[in-house]
Amino acid sequence: MTDAAHYFGSDLVISANGDLLVADGLEESKQRVLRRLLTNQKDYLWQPAYGAGLPSYIGLPLDEAAISALIKSQMYLEADVSHDPEPQVTLQSIPNGISAQITYFSIENGEPVLLSFDLTP
Repeated sequence: MTDAAHYFGSDLVISANGDLLVADGLEESKQRVLRRLLTNQKDYLWQPAYGAGLPSYIGLPLDEAAISALIKSQMYLEADVSHDPEPQVTLQSIPNGISAQITYFSIENGEPVLLSFDLTP
């Protein structure tokens, strides 16, 4: 399935022919995982349980085990994230936030996918 190309917190992108740029395959998978991890629960009116709410951890002491478990549990709700091998999550405390590096395998094509992002105010 194809989605509009849209990274969380960014604008929609226009393609060379003037249409909305679309994402599919690994790019779509990365966008879906990132959207789920950065969305707060209850932000989607019709899906109040959707989202990990990672931005709510900014400014709190880093509890790597709890946040890693939350990330994995939310990622498993995405259709393209393989459970075996399980996603590898590395978290690091940075000034005013958290840096995350996640590697998971795509069910669609079996390829590893790297997703890195920083959570800052």
